[in-house]
Amino acid sequence: MNIYVDADACPVKQEIMTIANEYQFEVVFVASYNHVSEKTYGGKWVFVDTGKEAADLYIVNHVKKGDLVVSQDIGLAGLLLKKEVLVITPRGKIYTESNIDTALQFRYLSAMERRGGKFTKGPKKFTEADIINFITTMKKNLSKDAGDLK
Repeated sequence: MNIYVDADACPVKQEIMTIANEYQFEVVFVASYNHVSEKTYGGKWVFVDTGKEAADLYIVNHVKKGDLVVSQDIGLAGLLLKKEVLVITPRGKIYTESNIDTALQFRYLSAMERRGGKFTKGPKKFTEADIINFITTMKKNLSKDAGDLK
């Protein structure tokens, strides 16, 4: 199992590396060249073109059944679930076959409202509680895969 991270706007990179090191999983961070930084957190870094979906395409083309992806991209999650990949958001939500259709529909309706001129506040502020939820969810799922049921 590998862990792939849609890294451009991921706020939990350090937490991912800490957990991956604990469970001895390889991490591949995928980011556009616009997001090159000296702060790498470890892991393997792959930089892709700056096109809108370049990181997503890299991830889709390289993941295998049973891999884990950290991303907040609902469209990417929909593609990955078909490949039997576990998708966790930086807030700790897991996308599944039973909740992805609702998420995609909500995304579509929100986009339609924006095109119609209605703008909302956007996502709520990322909090310490979100980080704790992410860590808890990630560890729970990795411990199952590592046969380490804690």
